[in-house]
Amino acid sequence: MLRLFVAFNLLFLNLYACKGGYDACKKKINDSKTLLNKTLSIPVTQHQRIIFSKKTPNLKIIKHDPFLSLYLVEDKIAFKYPFKINNRLVLGTAVVDTQQSTEGKIVKHQIGLNRFASFSETVSVPSLLLTSCCSLEGIVTPKGIIEKEYIERFIKMKDVSYSDIGIRVKDDKQFVIIEAINPFMKDNPFRVNDRVLEFDEKKVLNASALMRNILFSKLGSLHTLKIKRENQIIKLKTKSLKRYGGGYLSDTFLEFLGLSFDKNLKIVKIEKKAQKYGLKLGDTLLQINQKNISNEEEILKIVSQDKNSTNLLFQRDNFQFFVKIN
Repeated sequence: MLRLFVAFNLLFLNLYACKGGYDACKKKINDSKTLLNKTLSIPVTQHQRIIFSKKTPNLKIIKHDPFLSLYLVEDKIAFKYPFKINNRLVLGTAVVDTQQSTEGKIVKHQIGLNRFASFSETVSVPSLLLTSCCSLEGIVTPKGIIEKEYIERFIKMKDVSYSDIGIRVKDDKQFVIIEAINPFMKDNPFRVNDRVLEFDEKKVLNASALMRNILFSKLGSLHTLKIKRENQIIKLKTKSLKRYGGGYLSDTFLEFLGLSFDKNLKIVKIEKKAQKYGLKLGDTLLQINQKNISNEEEILKIVSQDKNSTNLLFQRDNFQFFVKIN
């Protein structure tokens, strides 16, 4: 009897939400206290919430995804009607906050951890991307929209990790092109401008789907890719290794060596394997191979060009010095 009552209430909520459209979704966001003081705290079960935050929340943390700045925390409020991930046909979406809803659509899908999705309209940040039945399609963040596939995986996965085969890709007209390669990944078989045709014997349709397949694959799993290199079609074999950068973490390929940076290219993390370089927190990266750099994209482009060695110029206070890495 209790189960029937719960099921009826959930059904009533869904019907009400669809009937009330996005106005009902605004009410749900208010009632659930999902958006307070520009912080997202989304109930995803009756006892758990996803928090999007750059700061560690003062709550019982179940798990954390540093790439997406997501925390799964214990929900003591226990909101009865959590937001569900949408698994139905999408007939329409809107970005919704406590005050307004803006209807539109995703115009560019999320490409892995390097480019979040973008919306057709100007929207408030942070907010939720919802269907008219208040099902969750994405989370709107300052870097863009984190799509539902990544949110669902975060909820389901036991340990937060992503796989990496040492490439970053983009859509170029109707093709998927490798735009950067990790030169520090041993025996990386790829080259910049390789066109990716197949991943594990399935046709690659776009960069978004390819990067999901790579990121969501099991660490240590083996993969075969068919690529077009200049006028040749070749098959390459590779292995999924651990991903270290992207999203709300720096992604310069130097994370693979144990160095992480902030947006001003100051070192914010030095792992044990990078201590041999004699660097300190706060050291600022100025040049790579005698080329000035000002952002992560420039670093990826330059290091992709040389697989032999990389010379880094750092500044510490008023002193500049070189570090050579192989």
